[in-house]
Amino acid sequence: MPEKRLTLNSEKRKAIADVFQNHFEQNSPKYELHKKAIADYNQARTDMKVMAETVVRYHQPQEDVDTIRSMIAKYNRSGGELYNDNCFYFTAPERTETDSDGRINKIIDEEHVKFSLGKSFARSYYRDEIKAKGLNPDFHVAINNNYDKRSPSYYTMESQVNKFTGHETSSNDNKTSLSLKDEWEKDFQLTTIGSSYCHSRMFAVDEKTFKLFKSFNSLREKVISCHQQLYEHVNGKMEKLKLGLKSYRYFDQAKSLADKLGVVLNEGILNESSSMALSVYSPENLASLLEDKVEQTREEKIAIARSIMQQQQSVN
Repeated sequence: MPEKRLTLNSEKRKAIADVFQNHFEQNSPKYELHKKAIADYNQARTDMKVMAETVVRYHQPQEDVDTIRSMIAKYNRSGGELYNDNCFYFTAPERTETDSDGRINKIIDEEHVKFSLGKSFARSYYRDEIKAKGLNPDFHVAINNNYDKRSPSYYTMESQVNKFTGHETSSNDNKTSLSLKDEWEKDFQLTTIGSSYCHSRMFAVDEKTFKLFKSFNSLREKVISCHQQLYEHVNGKMEKLKLGLKSYRYFDQAKSLADKLGVVLNEGILNESSSMALSVYSPENLASLLEDKVEQTREEKIAIARSIMQQQQSVN
């Protein structure tokens, strides 16, 4: 008597999809680029902390800071103002620019350098750690700045991720341990002369130093952009995969696809996580679509979309 085939349902398909997604991410060239972007930022951050302290102490020598500190001890706030800061504005040497009317304008470029942990950067920098907590680090990149797509689940995940990174706290939080955000705040701070308003302090630097600070900010943005590219790369595969999984009625069909793509898939994952038989893609065709290869042409994408619609209409 032949062995009974294992039938799929929505829950089992989701468990299978999670296995494929993990495989796509871990083996994606975009994943390696994202990790490299983080490593490059880390190295530059180490160098820029030294450079920032050198520049700030050139303009605000330590002896001046010590003098104001002693004056504050003697005269309270009347003795001056000091602030521990990790946010700085650096200015390039003055340059001139001719406008459309032929007028020559003097311009001083500014670069805002932050050593703190912003929300968007935190989600990209700690993407793996957020996923390890069972949270979705891609919730904000998935809407691609289309805020009309924000649903109740979006806000729920935003709150959960913000709590993990330390950007949202409550009275029930453990105050004895530092959050990721707190760790970054304490990692690098310089005592500066002046108030807490970062923009009130402008530190002039030469052109070479200004370009280095500008490059540092670019590396910070690259961590975020590489996260976006990773999501788009994997999500493109997952959209095709999920469409294919909907057409698979039996586990052995998904297993056949997994084997063709080198994905380790066994029935055990179905037990851990807990129809229709439309053949939109065969395992052979879907495997081909999910392989990393040359981007499809517009005509090819249109042809695939039409084929899917026709097959769905035939079932309906």
